[in-house]
Amino acid sequence: MSAQSHRHGLGPEHEFEPEPGLPEPLPAGERLLWQGAPDWRRLAIEVFHIRKVAAYFSLLLAWKWIADCYDGATVLQGLWGMLQVAPLPLAGLLLLAGLARWSASTTLYTITDRRVVMRIGIVLSITFNLPFARICGADVRQGDADIGDLCLHLGENDRIAYVHLWPHARPWELRQPQPSLRCIADVSRVARLLVEAWGEAGGRAASHGQASAARSNDGRLQTAGAS
Repeated sequence: MSAQSHRHGLGPEHEFEPEPGLPEPLPAGERLLWQGAPDWRRLAIEVFHIRKVAAYFSLLLAWKWIADCYDGATVLQGLWGMLQVAPLPLAGLLLLAGLARWSASTTLYTITDRRVVMRIGIVLSITFNLPFARICGADVRQGDADIGDLCLHLGENDRIAYVHLWPHARPWELRQPQPSLRCIADVSRVARLLVEAWGEAGGRAASHGQASAARSNDGRLQTAGAS
């Protein structure tokens, strides 16, 4: 299974990384399968709800124009009054778009044949290492153009606070937050890759456990377990 290369610009805050998106070099024998980052345009829509905010501001501007005309202003005067306040909502939309782009540019998701790594954070960069042994399942939330989310289910004892994950968490899953690879391209292919790697890792762990048990029963090893 070949790795997909991902070109991702390193800012000054990430220059310390021995490898992009990873807190340390990959151990011997571990293979990089895929790296990617959110699509910032889709992130602006799905996470920062820029379309809904734009619709809300449009309604407010239309309401102002109607109110001005009702109060005696001409159509052109109403339009001029609307244009005078339009820069404020426009600045708000630009701010949301900037946050989405900044969030995407500082994020890097990594899948190896042993784990999922999420380097996230705009101001404070955080890296989450999620070994396959800690992942209980995954859901795919597929959108237009095969851009979507890959949501990971963790065990009950591996809870990560929602506030630490956001916006890289499944929406509204607050009780048991699900770390998510948000708004990634080719999400169906990435999901298949993860499932295959996860299955292979599970097979290796099972084989290792059987071999360890055999050694233990033979009396040459007292305790052993699959990691």
